[in-house]
Amino acid sequence: MSVVFITGGTGAIGEAIAEEFARTDDVVITYNRNAQKALKLSEKLRCTAFEMNALSENSVKTAVESALKAFGKIDILVNNAGVSLIKPFTDITDEEWQNMVEVNLTGVFRVTKAVVLGMINRKSGAIVNISSVWGVHGASCETAYSASKAGVIGFTKALAKELGPSGITVNAIAPGVIESPMNTSHLNESELEALCAETPLGRMGKPSEVAIAVRSVAENRFITGQVIGVDGGFY
Repeated sequence: MSVVFITGGTGAIGEAIAEEFARTDDVVITYNRNAQKALKLSEKLRCTAFEMNALSENSVKTAVESALKAFGKIDILVNNAGVSLIKPFTDITDEEWQNMVEVNLTGVFRVTKAVVLGMINRKSGAIVNISSVWGVHGASCETAYSASKAGVIGFTKALAKELGPSGITVNAIAPGVIESPMNTSHLNESELEALCAETPLGRMGKPSEVAIAVRSVAENRFITGQVIGVDGGFY
């Protein structure tokens, strides 16, 4: 049985990933603000939830140390926590830019750094980073978000080369337009319809479809340094 550490576990995609792994493995989810949902999920899925703020190195270390104390190891790390911003480039403030990079990219760095030494010592592990289709292609009025998610892809490819000799795989999943509050709360119906029209499969993806891809790539020991698009063929 593996121990799976999932950041951003109370979001739509994070919850789906937790549910996917909880069927067979020990799951730890982290949350930042939504303690009530984290408690419900921990009861529903019989997983463990720890509070964690990706902006704080101490908070990250505390959450990881708590997971290690509870389970002794972390076999699979899923860096899922993230925020979005839809805004014209010229209107983005320095604070908004820094927050986007801090959460979406530096947060991945902090959590991975806190987890990876144990994997190196055991010569085994899998890291899956959640990027975005916009990190691959870029999106108008989402420059900061696209840049941060593109950074995750660069981080993934470089770290895969570095950790490969230690038996650790590092991959990224790039979801397309997914049925989640991150999309439905920021885009109106016509905008969502337009994105679906640009997607060859003609619909939004489901969080569970992202979760299945995360499990698949995490469990395959000969896939590393890859960016797997779960995007309905979006290009």
